[in-house]
Amino acid sequence: MTATPTHYVAILLPGTNKKYFFSTSIEDLKPGDEVVVETSEGRGVGKVLSVPIKLASYTSDIPLKPVLRRPTEDDYEAERVNRDGEKAALYVAEREIKKLGLQMRPMSAHFDLEGSKCTINFTSDNRVDFRELVKILAHELDCRIELHQVASRDRAKMVGGIGICGLPLCCSTFIQEFTGISLSLAKNQMLTINIPKLSGHCGKLICCLAYEDPIYTEEKKDFPHLGTVIGIDGTSYKVDGYNVLSRTVKLSAPGDIKNVTLEEYRELEKRSAQGYSKKPSFQNNAKPASSNPGYPAPNPSNRPAHGQGNSQPNNRNNQQKRPQKPAQNRNNSQHNRPDNRPKGQGKGPKNA
Repeated sequence: MTATPTHYVAILLPGTNKKYFFSTSIEDLKPGDEVVVETSEGRGVGKVLSVPIKLASYTSDIPLKPVLRRPTEDDYEAERVNRDGEKAALYVAEREIKKLGLQMRPMSAHFDLEGSKCTINFTSDNRVDFRELVKILAHELDCRIELHQVASRDRAKMVGGIGICGLPLCCSTFIQEFTGISLSLAKNQMLTINIPKLSGHCGKLICCLAYEDPIYTEEKKDFPHLGTVIGIDGTSYKVDGYNVLSRTVKLSAPGDIKNVTLEEYRELEKRSAQGYSKKPSFQNNAKPASSNPGYPAPNPSNRPAHGQGNSQPNNRNNQQKRPQKPAQNRNNSQHNRPDNRPKGQGKGPKNA
């Protein structure tokens, strides 16, 4: 009979990279120890990741499964047999999947401690009807079969690899749970929206966008907004971008680009606010003609000045009319007939 649990510990289950909490009555456990635990997929041997914590401090609503005991020699022997059986189960699963022509790929297999249940993880782009496959595998492996479809990120976590940074994948080392990642995170970090370069081995957006985003959000508070206009030596420059890591600001003007540090930008901003670097106005406001020597003052009306002729009248009534064409008599065919053509007897009027 298992004693009443008084503590709980974090345990890493075989075939996974995620820690789970289990209740225990063994108070002298330490990280690295192996214990036999009861899981939803059966009994298995897990590795302890933390020291025992008082059960009264557990605040989650998820019920805790118990730590049964420390493993015995029989448990270790059963684990070794199960490891060999898992390789055989994967081989059989791949063979039967090819025979049935199913669009799925088995990734891993895991037996419980008693060997009465085998869980096979697979990946697929679409939903797969594997009911016939389960019947065949149950007959071949002589145990209960469960098939679990895993996502692309879980597949990368299980397989592992090297990221674009040259280090092992974050999901296969320290990331325990996946969070939602969207392009808004890349935009917040002012990255070029290039999906292939921002994607990891799983084909999804890289996970480092998520845990780097809060740092960028906090650091960007020190920088000016994009589009801010500042005057430098009589020229207006616009904030076209900035680099959070190097703490530099990019200023652009027609035909010129400046890269200044954040401290230099603050100094330029102060000078611009004090009016030392205001851009001159280039509005096309013509000066009155009276201020130009040698030119008469403009007459606001269209009337000519006293004693001057109206050489260019603006009144429509005084404009010269276009010459009118002489009216042609359609009944007089002599106006429209060439001289070399003979006169025809027609409908023209007779001479008196």
